Amino acid sequence: MSVSWWVWAVLMLAVAAMLAVDLFLHRDNHVIGFREAAIWSGIWIAAGLLFGVILWVWQGGEVAGTYYAGYLIEKALSIDNVFIFALIFTYFAVPAAFQHKVLFWGVIGALVFRLVFIIVGAELLQTFFWTAYVFGVFLIYTGYQMAFRHGGQTPPDQNPVVRLVRRVIPTDPAYHGDRFFIRINGKRVATLLFVVLIAVEATDLIFAMDSVATILALTTSTFIVWTANAFALLGLRSLYFCLAGLLRRFVHLHYGLAALLTFAGVKLILSETPVGKLPIPVTLGVIVATLTVSIVWSLHSTRGTTTDATDAGEPAVSAPAARTDRPEQFTTPQ
Repeated sequence: MSVSWWVWAVLMLAVAAMLAVDLFLHRDNHVIGFREAAIWSGIWIAAGLLFGVILWVWQGGEVAGTYYAGYLIEKALSIDNVFIFALIFTYFAVPAAFQHKVLFWGVIGALVFRLVFIIVGAELLQTFFWTAYVFGVFLIYTGYQMAFRHGGQTPPDQNPVVRLVRRVIPTDPAYHGDRFFIRINGKRVATLLFVVLIAVEATDLIFAMDSVATILALTTSTFIVWTANAFALLGLRSLYFCLAGLLRRFVHLHYGLAALLTFAGVKLILSETPVGKLPIPVTLGVIVATLTVSIVWSLHSTRGTTTDATDAGEPAVSAPAARTDRPEQFTTPQ
């Protein structure tokens, strides 16, 4: 699918405008309740679905179907991101009022990094046929890891990227409102909130590898792959505040996600066979059926279980009380 530069320009402006509106409406750093998060989730999902309708009118049903399949996969995989974000926010005791700001800038970084991954990945698949096998094996291995080794995450502060940032940038181990940087004794110092942002970005880089590879199994159209990623990511913050308190009920969802990763890997490896060339409606049906089974199975297994979700007027997620005092010492590069 060839897309003119002006279409890309209009799309980028539209995404920037939506992000600007979101930033303006959340400029006061208030705690986001479940009702507000649910409304915004509905708005972002509607935007993603509407874009698919535009594609349908503009490029036809096959292109729109491919977009919807990719969007659904990205939306499903983003639920796993929510698990990790909840872990990071709890680990660093991030005040609930500041979590949206971290996720906002995290999404902007993710949009940029994923565009780079998509361009490189699509070019590799189109230029070197053997990269399909490499990506396919990677996805199958990732699916295995997700299914049978779920929950063995490295502590956020031990992430190599986070450790590198702390080594090269002076950091103050406390929160100072919603600021990423402050001055202490005349020196510009990163706050703990900046460290959290780096942890979120580093985590998304890892997720982006299997996420982008999965949708590239459906199409190598950079435009389709990035738009599916973009509209899924735009709703990630609201999805987090909706689901963070309900995560413990999705006990079997990782099996469904693992199955989707494996399915995408097999499609890539067998890309020149009938299996690799399944019609988009069939692929979309496999995705919907897999997610439906894993979610229903999870909810059935945890029926009657209490969750951390609160009523519509309460925050969907909170964190332990965080340090906001400024210690006398702060770390400096070694």
